[in-house]
Amino acid sequence: MPFLIRQTLIYAVPLMIVALAGVFSERSGVINLALEGIMIFGAFVGVLFVRLVQQWGWFEAAYNAKNWMTLQGFAFLTMVVSAALGAAFAMLLAFAAINLKADQTIGGTALNLMAPALVLFFVRILANQNTLQMFKGDSAGWFMLKESLFGFGVGRGVNKTPSMGFFGQVFVNKVYPMTYVCILIFIVLAIILYKTKFGLRLRACGENPQAADSLGINVFKMRYAGVGISGALAGMGGFVYAMTTANCTSNGDVAGFGFLALAVMIFGNWKPGNIAGAALLFGLFKCIAASYTSLDINGDGVYWLKEIGISAHAYRLLPYVITLVVLAFTSKSSRAPKAEGIPYDKSTR
Repeated sequence: MPFLIRQTLIYAVPLMIVALAGVFSERSGVINLALEGIMIFGAFVGVLFVRLVQQWGWFEAAYNAKNWMTLQGFAFLTMVVSAALGAAFAMLLAFAAINLKADQTIGGTALNLMAPALVLFFVRILANQNTLQMFKGDSAGWFMLKESLFGFGVGRGVNKTPSMGFFGQVFVNKVYPMTYVCILIFIVLAIILYKTKFGLRLRACGENPQAADSLGINVFKMRYAGVGISGALAGMGGFVYAMTTANCTSNGDVAGFGFLALAVMIFGNWKPGNIAGAALLFGLFKCIAASYTSLDINGDGVYWLKEIGISAHAYRLLPYVITLVVLAFTSKSSRAPKAEGIPYDKSTR
C-alpha cells in the first residue's frame, strides 16, 4: 500500500502541474493543445542541461562528496531552465494564435508534431541513438529523499535509530523533493489565479475580452502571459516526468501525459481543486498500468493484479480507456471559458 500511494503521487504531480498549465492558457482565451509537445521539449531541455552540467567540476565535487543540498539546488535550477525554455517554445503558439489569429487547434497540433521530431533530431546528434540519458552513473538516487537524511533508520543493530514507519515509506523514501515543489507551485498559482487582480484580469480575457478591453485591460498582453505561464508549467512538468517517471531519459515521448493532462483539465472543469482530485485518480490508474506486477496492496506478499492473469497490454490501456469513459460522461457538464479559441479583434468591441 505505501508503494501504491507513493507511486500514485509521483504519476499525479506531472499531470496536475501540466493540467494547470492548460488552465492558465485557456482561462486567458487561448486553447493550448500543445501541452504534449511542450512537455517533450521541456523534458529534453532538462535532460540535456543535467547531462552538460555533470561535466563541470563543482557537480563532480558535490556528487563525490554526497552533498545532497547542492544536488537538490541543481535539480531546482534545472526545473527553472526547463520552465523558461518551455515558455519560449509556447511563444510560437502565442504568436500564431494572438498576432496572426491562426486556428489555435491547428497551431497546437503543429507544435505537437514538431516537438518530438525536433527532439529526436538533436538526440540522434548528441547521443547517436534514440534515447538521451540524463546521468552517466547512479546520480539519480542522490536527487531522492531518504529518511536517513533526517536521522531515521541510521546505524546498525541495537544502535539503529527507529524508522519513520508508514509516513516515511509513503512521503519520504524514494520520493523526489521536486514533487513537493510542484505541489507548492500548484497551490500558489491557484491562489494567484483566483485571489489576485492579475488572475481576475486573466480570467476576464477568457470570458469576455471586449468587456475586459473596455476596462483598460490589454487583452493581447494578458493572453501572452497566460500562454507563457502555460508553457513554463508544461516545460517544468516535462522535466519532472523525465526525472521521476521516464528513468531520467528523453526520447521524444512523454507517454501521452500532455493529452492526459488535457483530459484532467476538462474533467476538473478548469478549476484547480477539481484538477488536483482528477490528477490523483488518473495517477492511480497510471500507477496500476505501470506497476501492477509489483503491487502488494494487502501487504501479504500476494500480487493479485498479476495473479488474475489479465494481459499486460490491458493494464497499459487502462489509463487511456478511463480517459475516454470519463470524458464521455463529464464533457457535457464541463464549461470552458466562453471566449477560448476565439481570436480577439479590437475593431469588434
